[in-house]
Amino acid sequence: MRIWARLFKDNHMLKDFVYEDKTDSTRTKKVFKALDESVKFFDLATPIWLDSNIKEFKNHSKTRFRRDSFIEEVDFDYMEFFVIDED
Repeated sequence: MRIWARLFKDNHMLKDFVYEDKTDSTRTKKVFKALDESVKFFDLATPIWLDSNIKEFKNHSKTRFRRDSFIEEVDFDYMEFFVIDED
């Protein structure tokens, strides 16, 4: 599985990070590990999965964590997080 995380501000991509997991873990564990590694790369706190994020990710394998998902103040509009390849 490969997951791509990207930070956007004013519709411009600021940074991106691709996480690849070839383990036999469950899809859920891979997603949470990818999110952990992404926020470490971006030096951010882990965002909160709001109901809208969960629904969006279940339906489309993609979500956007907006400013309201982060406890700390962030200098971007949203973090896009989506699956590129599934096992």
